[in-house]
Amino acid sequence: MINVTINKKAIELDVDPQMPLLYALRDELQLTGTKFGCGAGQCGACTVHLNGQAIRSCITPISAVANQKITTIEGLDEHNNNKVQIAWREYKVPQCGYCQSGQIMSASALLAKTANPSDKQIDDFMQGNICRCGTYKRIKAAIKSAANSEPSANENLVKENR
Repeated sequence: MINVTINKKAIELDVDPQMPLLYALRDELQLTGTKFGCGAGQCGACTVHLNGQAIRSCITPISAVANQKITTIEGLDEHNNNKVQIAWREYKVPQCGYCQSGQIMSASALLAKTANPSDKQIDDFMQGNICRCGTYKRIKAAIKSAANSEPSANENLVKENR
């Protein structure tokens, strides 16, 4: 048995310790907001937070996160009103939308670490998240907007998990 806290809920999983966290989230727990992209940790679609840090769940074995705090896109804000999610909607960031949960998770981890990031800091931090539709300018604008906004009533879980 592997014990983890996912979106503030204590979970006990009876799975192969080498199972990727992504598969445990999607297949065992039905948390399908986290996406499978490349399976090699290169595209960022599978990004979740481990104790507030952005990680790639497709290459992280479930055993590596035992007794730790995981936040998925479903746990970022109960009503999808995290300041990054709000900015994403305001700037109409998604086109196909497939990469967006990973993009949002990375952006919220960046803002938890650096409250008002420079363009270079945004570019550097978000570099590992690939958007096939090429909405990078809107992604950057949304991150800058979220950085300058007031925290929502349900401030993101990243800060709590630090």
